[in-house]
Amino acid sequence: MQQKIIILDFGSQTTQLIGRRVRELNTYCEIVPYNKMPYDDPSVIGVILSGSPFSVYDNKAFKTDMSLLRRRYPMLGICYGAQLIAYEGGGSVEPAPSREYGRAKLTTVSADPLLEGIDTDAQVWMSHGDTITSLPDNFTIIASTPEVACAAYHINGEQTWGVQFHPEVFHSTCGTRLLENFVVGICGSKRDWSAESFIESTVKALREQLGDDKVVLGLSGGVDSSVAAVLLNRAIGKNLTCIFVDHGMLRKNEFTNVLHDYECLGLNVIGVDASERFFSELAGVTDPERKRKIIGKGFIDVFDEEAHKIKDVKWLAQGTIYPDCIESLSITGTVIKSHHNVGGLPEKMNLKLCEPLRLLFKDEVRAVGRSLGMPEHLIKRHPFPGPGLAVRILGDITREKVTILQNADDIFIRGLREWGLYDKVWQAGVILLPVQSVGVMGDERTYERAVALRAVTSTDAMTADWAHLPYDFLAKVSNEIINTVRGVNRVCYDISSKPPATIEWE
Repeated sequence: MQQKIIILDFGSQTTQLIGRRVRELNTYCEIVPYNKMPYDDPSVIGVILSGSPFSVYDNKAFKTDMSLLRRRYPMLGICYGAQLIAYEGGGSVEPAPSREYGRAKLTTVSADPLLEGIDTDAQVWMSHGDTITSLPDNFTIIASTPEVACAAYHINGEQTWGVQFHPEVFHSTCGTRLLENFVVGICGSKRDWSAESFIESTVKALREQLGDDKVVLGLSGGVDSSVAAVLLNRAIGKNLTCIFVDHGMLRKNEFTNVLHDYECLGLNVIGVDASERFFSELAGVTDPERKRKIIGKGFIDVFDEEAHKIKDVKWLAQGTIYPDCIESLSITGTVIKSHHNVGGLPEKMNLKLCEPLRLLFKDEVRAVGRSLGMPEHLIKRHPFPGPGLAVRILGDITREKVTILQNADDIFIRGLREWGLYDKVWQAGVILLPVQSVGVMGDERTYERAVALRAVTSTDAMTADWAHLPYDFLAKVSNEIINTVRGVNRVCYDISSKPPATIEWE
C-alpha cells in the first residue's frame, strides 16, 4: 500500500509548495480541501494543515473538526493551521501589533523531534497578520523568533505540532529539514515515491482502468500532454489515438516540428490544421477571458469532430496537472484564468475522463518523461499556454499580428538556446503590445508596434521571478527583432514577478 501524507488546504497560496516539498522527500502526498479529509483511507500516515487568507476568528474562516484529527494522525499545522489547532484547543489568537512578513531568526526553546538537526538562529520566512497570544495548558513552546514568542509548539502527549512560519518556502533555510523530521522521522515515511514507482503503478492502474477500450488524447505540443501520451502508449499501445490541433497561434513552424517529434516517439497522431476556423471566431475579440473561452470551445468542437471519425472511443485522456486544476478554480471559488483542458470535453463527447498526470507538478512530469526515455528537447520545453500566442497578443487577433509575434518570438527563443540560457529559464516568450511608438530607421520616422520580452524563473509556476538575463543578450535580441521583424520598432523587457503579476500577460 502506497503511504500518503494528506495536506488539508485552507486556501493558502503556498499549499502547493508544501506538496512539492513532501514529494521531494520521496513521499507521496495529496492536497485536499480542508473539509474533505479521507478518514477511511488506511494509507494516510500523517496530516499537514496549510495556511489561509482568513483569520481563525473570522466568521467565514475555514474550519475542520480537530477532535477527528488529533491523536488519530501525526499532525503539523503551518501558520493558519498552527493557529487553528491552538484556537480550537482553547488558546487565543489575536491580530499582531504589526504584520510580520519576511525573514526571521528562529531560536530553539526546547529540544524536540520536529527541530532535530536545526541550527540555532536558523532563518525562517514569516507571513502573517495574527499571532498566538496564549496556548492551552498542554501545549509547549519549542521555538521563538525576536517578534513571535510562539513560533513553534508541541502538544504534550500527542504527535501534534504547529509552526507559525512557512517551512515550505525557499527562504526558510531549515524548512526542508523540519519537513523531513515530520514526514520521515515522525510519520515514518518509507520514502518510496519516485518517477519510476509512479510509472509502474500508473501503467498498471491504466491497464486495469482502460482494459481494451479505445482512448483519444488531445496533444498540445507541450511537456504535459506529451508525457501523458507516452505513458498511455506504454500502457495501451495501439488503442491510443492522439489528435494535435493547430489553431493558428502556435510558435513558428511548431505544427510541423511537433508532429515529427511525435512520429519519432511511435505515437499514433492525427494533425489537424484548423487555423482558418479559429481566426474567424476570434475576429474583433479583445477580452482575454473571452479569447480563452473561444479557443477552448473551438478546440472542443474540432477535437470532437475528429474523435468521432474514430470508431468505438470510450475515453478522453488529457495532460492535466496540478497547477491547471488549482488555477482554474481555487478553494475560495475564484477563477484566476480558464484552462481549456479542464472540463468541457468529456460532457460534450459523452466520454469518460482519464488524467494520468493530474496529481503531478511540472518538475515531476519532466522526471517521469526522462524515466520513460523521452528526448531532452521535449522534456525541457518551456510551458506554453493552451491558447498559444492569442494570450500574448493584447487586443484583437489577426494573422498579421500572429506572424509578427511568431517571428519576434522565434528570435528570442532561438537566442536563449544559442546563448545557453534556455534551460536556466522556466518560461519565456514575446508579447505583442496594443500600442505603437515613434522610432527612426535610416532617415525615416516610423510609427510601429512595440513588443515585450518575458522570461521568468520558477519551480512550479505558482510563484515566479523575472529572469536576470545578460544585458548583452537582451541588446542583441532587441536589435535583431527591430532590424528583421517588419512592423516592430521598440523592444521592452518585463521585470515583474508572480505575484503580483502572472507569467502570461493575459
